[in-house]
Amino acid sequence: MPRRTVQEVTVQDVQKRRNPNKHYVYIIKVCWSDGSTEVIFRRYSKFFDLQMELLDKFPVEGGQKDPKRRIIPFLPGKILFRRSHIRDVAMKRLRPINEYCRALIQLPVYISQCEEVRLFFETRPEDLNPPTEEPIGKKKSGLVERATTFLKRGSNRLMLGSALCVTLGV
Repeated sequence: MPRRTVQEVTVQDVQKRRNPNKHYVYIIKVCWSDGSTEVIFRRYSKFFDLQMELLDKFPVEGGQKDPKRRIIPFLPGKILFRRSHIRDVAMKRLRPINEYCRALIQLPVYISQCEEVRLFFETRPEDLNPPTEEPIGKKKSGLVERATTFLKRGSNRLMLGSALCVTLGV
């Protein structure tokens, strides 16, 4: 049975993740030659790793000897930014990454169907059960969160309730 190949890729959106630390992933729809469609999630750093693997594996097609012969698409470079601009950077990269993916799968078969490209777009365990994000604005304040946790444990409810009323000025 022939291996399935990537037929179409669309980078649809960006999603914030908090585990293991704050970062963004790109939501990517992948259509395969067997007719299946899957949604995968990849960090920008994984695109960068793929790019480095392809440039190492295909130096001529990466333009290392002659830049005019480069056919591997360019990936937007790493950007140094302040913490408050992370979402902006992720959103600005969305279209170039989408174009990169589309160009990548249009390359000659020996590149577009190579093991590195196929594995990059394959579904991984973390794609099947992505973490759910807490809606913005629904976060409890630290004091209320600690009090809620304490109350759930069932310890000293009366004492905590009194302390909470005093703290909150009730």
